[in-house]
Amino acid sequence: MEKGLSLPQDCRHFLHSLRMRSKYALFLAFVVVVFVFIEKENKIISRVSDKLKQIPQSLVDANSTDPALVLAENASLLSLSELDSAFLQLQRRLRNLSLQLGMEPAEEAEEEQMLEAEEDWEQLEARPPAEAPPRRHVLLMATTRTGSSFVGEFFNQQGNIFYLFEPLWHIERTVSFEQGGANAAGSALVYRDVLKQLFLCDLYILEHFIIPAPEDHLTQFVFRRGSSRSLCEDPVCTPLVKKVFEKYPCKNRRCGPLNMTLAAEACRRKEHMAIKAVRIRQLEFLQPLAEDPRLDLRVIQLVRDPRAVLASRMVAFADKYETWKKWLAKGQDQLREEEVLRLKGNCESIRLSAELGLRQPAWLRGRYMLVRYEDVALRPLQKAQEMYRFAGIPLTPQVEDWIQKNTQAAHDGIYSTQKNSSEQFEKWRFSMPFKLAQVVQAACGPAMRLFGYKPVQDAASLSNRSVSLLEERGTFWVT
Repeated sequence: MEKGLSLPQDCRHFLHSLRMRSKYALFLAFVVVVFVFIEKENKIISRVSDKLKQIPQSLVDANSTDPALVLAENASLLSLSELDSAFLQLQRRLRNLSLQLGMEPAEEAEEEQMLEAEEDWEQLEARPPAEAPPRRHVLLMATTRTGSSFVGEFFNQQGNIFYLFEPLWHIERTVSFEQGGANAAGSALVYRDVLKQLFLCDLYILEHFIIPAPEDHLTQFVFRRGSSRSLCEDPVCTPLVKKVFEKYPCKNRRCGPLNMTLAAEACRRKEHMAIKAVRIRQLEFLQPLAEDPRLDLRVIQLVRDPRAVLASRMVAFADKYETWKKWLAKGQDQLREEEVLRLKGNCESIRLSAELGLRQPAWLRGRYMLVRYEDVALRPLQKAQEMYRFAGIPLTPQVEDWIQKNTQAAHDGIYSTQKNSSEQFEKWRFSMPFKLAQVVQAACGPAMRLFGYKPVQDAASLSNRSVSLLEERGTFWVT
């Protein structure tokens, strides 16, 4: 009986011994795995050490810094990243093995999830930031009475563009230059240099030309401030100051004197910048701006039928055209020669700049666009889209809405930007005397041929709306 009872007890001892051996075997396997990974880590560290030893001594000497700093700047980031990756991989595999052995499954699974989340976050942080769109600097280059105020609103109405209306007006009023010769070149250089600083958001440059001079960067005498939305928005629009008269106030709200510092900060915050200027006549003087690496210049030259320009100027600047009016009233055969030469000089200046732009010299390639006001008046939205596409700026619905609302308006004041554009652009031809048109056609013939404006041979053709004065120009105008 005792021999029979001892058999099950032996079996129990045998099974117990077998279980203990299994645990020892698993433990030994775990130790072997850990040892293998430690050996791999030692090899990685050894490779990193070899890389550190290979750092040229000349590099250390050239930098004149501690070798550890040179390492940090040149070679260590990749090595540390390799170590971190290997360490994380080792931790993950050890935890997987622990889970298989049944060691703290809940805690290990939670730590595994945390590690994966950290790794995902590190990958997100490692992604390069999205590149900001390039800042464009758009110059609307025109002459007076060419519709530039109207076309300038296409850029003024876009919220991400800092738009300035005729800032060079102050220079013209402050610095006196005689027409022609070296003085004309000198004025062009002054305009150009001020324009460059404005494109760089250095609005303080204007303080040297504003009369009376600003005090503490505050002024209430910026020309046509209300025509630049960027100067009438928050935070540039400061609280109104009582008993302080502003010569050119904002249109839709009352603001205090313009703070040039706030305006400069607002300029830097905007994505793009646009300036309307009728005092830049020679395109070649803009070459330094086009080649300046701080700027990405886009020049849009706006032209208009010189007959329409003269008719508009005789109304807007009546005092300057008294000679013309007397000539028309008295019926004299000839106009004073200096008046004709001045007209011809203006047309030639515009033509020469346009020819330069259309030749596409290397410094201007992709940076010049020629636009006729008449095409804008007939197809305002289409031309706005073309100008924005040329400038590399997306056109917003805000601008499109403004164009739709303001090109069908009944307003037609001398300085109005609200027009029924398709009807108004040829209104001049029904009131212009034929002999006045003849003078313009003779003085500005080369410019009219370049821009596609047809001459008329008699008074009937001039006042006949069915007789087109425009040649079709298509994509020839975008270069």
